[in-house]
Order: sequence, then C-alpha cells, then structure tokens
Amino acid sequence: MAEKSTLSPTSQTSSPLPRRRPTQRVQYLEVNCTSSGKTRRFAESTDAGSAVELINMRLKTEEVGLPSALYIEAVKDGEEPIVFGPTSTLVSYGDGWKLQTVTQTDLFRTEEIRHRDVRRMPKQAFGLGVLYPERRESKPRVSKPINLLYIFKIVFAFIFIFVLGAIFTLFLDYLPELILFVK
Repeated sequence: MAEKSTLSPTSQTSSPLPRRRPTQRVQYLEVNCTSSGKTRRFAESTDAGSAVELINMRLKTEEVGLPSALYIEAVKDGEEPIVFGPTSTLVSYGDGWKLQTVTQTDLFRTEEIRHRDVRRMPKQAFGLGVLYPERRESKPRVSKPINLLYIFKIVFAFIFIFVLGAIFTLFLDYLPELILFVK
C-alpha cells in the first residue's frame, strides 16, 4: 500500500527550491524623449506616428522651445539603429535596445560625427518635410531675362487654346445633326 506523507502544509512550502513568480509580459513600451530627457510610456500596439505626435504635443504644451521629435528609433551600443516609420508598430527588441526620439539637432550631430555625406531622403519620407534641410547651392539663382522666343511661346499657347476651344464648340454645335445622320 501507498504510504501517506506526514509533512505539514508549512513544511511543504519551505522547500529548498525558490518559487518563481510568473513572468508578466510588459504591457507598455518606454520611449526616451531626447529633447526633454523624459521617458514616455505607450501601449504595445501604438504606431510610431501617433507616438511622435503625442510627444510633440506634450513638448509644445509643457516644455516650450525644445526641438520637436521627427521619428522614433531603437538604438543599442555597437548596432545600427532601427528606424520606425509613421505606420510602424512600436516594438521592444529586448536587452540593450532602447527606444528614443530623433530631433533635427540629433541629425546634424550624427552627421558631424560620421564625417561623411549622408544620402538625402525624399521629403515625403515619414510624412515629414523637415528631415533634412535644403542644401544651399554655391551659385546664386539668377532669373533669365524675357526674350522674344519666350513671348512667342506664350502667344502661341493662347492661340492654340482658342483654336482648340473653337473646334470643340463646332463639334458640339453639329453633334445633334451627327446623331440624326447615324440613325
């Protein structure tokens, strides 16, 4: 027959192995705002564009005069940063990876550190037109003087528009007769 255990309930809890707490999944992500130095918390499924808008809204109301955030990136020492686009969902990549905002001044600072020409991104990137300022041309822009060929092109364009309008008007005038002829 089976032997019964005579251990009391208190002696069973004092086992030599420590009890593990159930691991709780993180319900939020922390984004470090480089402008203000504050950490903002966002829900797991927040898209990066919304997070940037909320951070910028807080910067405008609470800390006036600080540069606005352009986008969010995940950074880790010795690794290439991972940039989140406006429709990307914020994700934590684990140990050592931190989410932080990037501002206009941060972009210039990294360009100075790298000492290399950074490829320009199109203005439509991230839905923001301020990622990279327009580079100044060394030559000043000079408008060309108006000459006879330019005036001739303008007059020709007006004449062409009026001729095209007259053709459409005649076509519409004779359209009923054309329909009767086809029947």
